[in-house]
Amino acid sequence: MVSTEYERKIAARFAGFDQDGNGYIDREDFNAATKALLAEFGTTARCDKGQALYIGAEAFWQGMAGIADRDGDQRITREEFVNGAVKRLRDNPERFAEIARPFLDAALAVADGDGDGSVTLDETARILKALGVPGETAAAAAGALDADADGVVTEPDIVSAFARYFTVPE
Repeated sequence: MVSTEYERKIAARFAGFDQDGNGYIDREDFNAATKALLAEFGTTARCDKGQALYIGAEAFWQGMAGIADRDGDQRITREEFVNGAVKRLRDNPERFAEIARPFLDAALAVADGDGDGSVTLDETARILKALGVPGETAAAAAGALDADADGVVTEPDIVSAFARYFTVPE
């Protein structure tokens, strides 16, 4: 049973990872997210960026499983997710950033149309929508990530925001 407001927020965020809605997070959810991003940006799986995204997704999955998959069945239930986040990540968003960084870096590279190391707000919203965030929410979140209002989002912006979103009560 989810007992605190923080735990309720984390439980609600579980759905963001459960891409297929089957009630648990597994490697296939990370592969589905990867495929969705590659399709959104017209990138092939076999190119360097596509391979980096798959490698980043696998690293992210392994990190998540190491933190939350308590019974070792290669699936993370909602309860395992909440317990893993509450017990291991709540006061350590940097740890979550470490496991998410390879995937997020690769996702930004896939979306970075001009190769300048940053993504536009539109590209950021497209990343979020490909990952299942509703359109209006994705656009608002993309805008919020642009802390200095320069019209682009960089790796430090997105990695720290992602870690805070999943590990620190808002």
